[in-house]
Order: sequence, then C-alpha cells, then structure tokens
Amino acid sequence: MPSEIVAIYPGSFDPLTNGHIDIIQRGSRLFDRIIVGVLLNLEKAPLFTVKERVAIARDVFQGWHNVDVETFDGLLVDFAHKKDASVIVRGLRAVSDFEFEFQMALMNQRLNSRIETVFMMPAEQYTYISSRLIKEVFKLGGRVNGLVPELVEQRLREKV
Repeated sequence: MPSEIVAIYPGSFDPLTNGHIDIIQRGSRLFDRIIVGVLLNLEKAPLFTVKERVAIARDVFQGWHNVDVETFDGLLVDFAHKKDASVIVRGLRAVSDFEFEFQMALMNQRLNSRIETVFMMPAEQYTYISSRLIKEVFKLGGRVNGLVPELVEQRLREKV
C-alpha cells in the first residue's frame, strides 16, 4: 500500500473549465496529491498549445499545495506508473460519457491492474460544460464568464 495516494486527472484541458476545476478541487480533498495530466494529442488541433494549456493550469492552481500540472503522451497507465499514481480520476457529465469512460477504465485496468479509476461528477451547474462547447460559444460571440476561470476567458479573447 502506498503511503501517499496520488491521482491523475488526465485531459486535453483546451480550455480548462470550471467543471474541470470543480473535479480537481474535490479530488484534491480525496487524494494526497492530484496531478493534472495535460495530454499531448497529435490527432487533435487544439486552440491552445500544450505549453499554453500547462501555463494556464499552473497559474490557476498556483498555491494549491497538492495539485501539480504536467504533460504526457502515450499510455495513461504508463504515465501513472511513472508518477507512482494509483488512481485515475475521470469526470462524468452525463450518461452519454459513461460508455466511453467505462471502456477506457476497463482497458486501463487490463493494462495495469494496480491502478483504479474513480469517476466523479461535476457540480450540477457544470454538468453541461465541455471545452468544445466553450470554444464554440466563445467563437460565436457568446458569454462564457462563470464557466471558465477569468484567466481562461482573457486568454480566449487574445486567441480568437
């Protein structure tokens, strides 16, 4: 049994939303340390570069003593093993997320049976938020305040 329970919350975080922050904040109370794993996914065309996403997340979580932000590519279970993490945290917004997340959890379990997946639902006011939806609404001139940190909204204005 590890003396410290380390969890990884993986994602593209393009951009980081208040739904993500809600999961991370609550996860930081459950686990000794939570690593926000910013995925480098060459198949996606993100709005923000990996470097920008990491910088934003590090700014947002500055001062949170048990939250770290790092990048990774490749298999999540390999990254978790490298970081001595025993938990993967995944957010579920709706039933529609469940099938994909369930398949991923089972595959990760098969690849490394010592790593558990924990599903967390965001607070009710964030259940409909997704990074994709935030980008779409913002590009079309909609307001996203209250759905993303102020820093993210500012960076969206600079980008779009």
